[in-house]
Amino acid sequence: MFKLLGGLSVYFKYQPIKTDNAVFRLHNIFTTVLLLTCSVIITATQYVGEPIKCIVGGGLPAHVVNTFCWITSTFTMPDAFIREAGKEVAHPGVMNEYDSNSEKKYYTYYQWVCFMLFLQAIMCYTPKYLWDAFEGGLLRTIVMGLNIGVCHVEEKEKKKDVIISYLIRHERTHKLYALRYWGCELLCLVNIVLQLWIMDAFFNGEFLSYGTRVLGYSEIPQEERYDPMIYVFPRVTKCTFHKYGASGTIQTHDSLCILPLNIVNEKTYIFLWFWYIILAVILVLLVIYRLVIIFVPSVRPRLLHARSRTIAMETAVIVSRKTDVGDWWLLYMLARNMDPLIYRELISELIKRMGEKSGPRA
Repeated sequence: MFKLLGGLSVYFKYQPIKTDNAVFRLHNIFTTVLLLTCSVIITATQYVGEPIKCIVGGGLPAHVVNTFCWITSTFTMPDAFIREAGKEVAHPGVMNEYDSNSEKKYYTYYQWVCFMLFLQAIMCYTPKYLWDAFEGGLLRTIVMGLNIGVCHVEEKEKKKDVIISYLIRHERTHKLYALRYWGCELLCLVNIVLQLWIMDAFFNGEFLSYGTRVLGYSEIPQEERYDPMIYVFPRVTKCTFHKYGASGTIQTHDSLCILPLNIVNEKTYIFLWFWYIILAVILVLLVIYRLVIIFVPSVRPRLLHARSRTIAMETAVIVSRKTDVGDWWLLYMLARNMDPLIYRELISELIKRMGEKSGPRA
């Protein structure tokens, strides 16, 4: 398991050229690794340890009942959670089903948790996969190694001239480049919302309120209190096993089953609940921020100046006015990946070349 977890470190490999932002990487890299880590841990616990252990009697083989209860389902009685354990009921959720006024609550999700987490990891990595395909190494090609300021003057001047020539020649052709990236950021938000809905359906409508119920657990009066984590991820459940007796009569055996795997599940999903809610809020703010960039051009000079303090505010205003949103975004990303002093020289020369290009048209 440690070897498998160590293999996930490749996702955190340093990238000298960054084509995205920190929030994008939080969704695509950190969340993907988090989900894969949880999946690996739960898989190891599920298939290497003993995910279920049932108390059986009547001469039944224990491993047969354990296997049966694992591959079918176990159940609890919902109204037993609000009764005092040790006095009214044996364990939270465990009581005589004939003394209960509610129907059995079945648990069948635990066999699928590791696979669901793996599927969610794939979903989180999809926006990065799409963006890498769309981007195609364009930014790395344009930077041409000028992210490192130490280079020969002649080499630097030649590379700057090539970059400026490219920007002039392909003026107003990068709008699709920017829109694809922002579309991938929007896809991140859609993915998080979709996954919250999927997990809620996976846990029979109990996941969306899971975190709030855990937070409000301490505020509930003691006589009405039950642990929401135990309600969603019970540690002790019941299982009914039927078999034929010596005379051919069907015999019913009631087993008490312990689910140690749910100790891992409950901690995993309470963390995921808070992480997904935080990430969803951050992504909503990010989408609003992108909409402001698109529909409020007056903020672009300030953002460009904030990104590269080596250029004057007046220069940022001129560049933003002479470029559309796609070209502006490409220049903004160049500011992130290029040496600040070289970038200042590049922008100054670009403004001059743009003026020369537009001069004869006037």
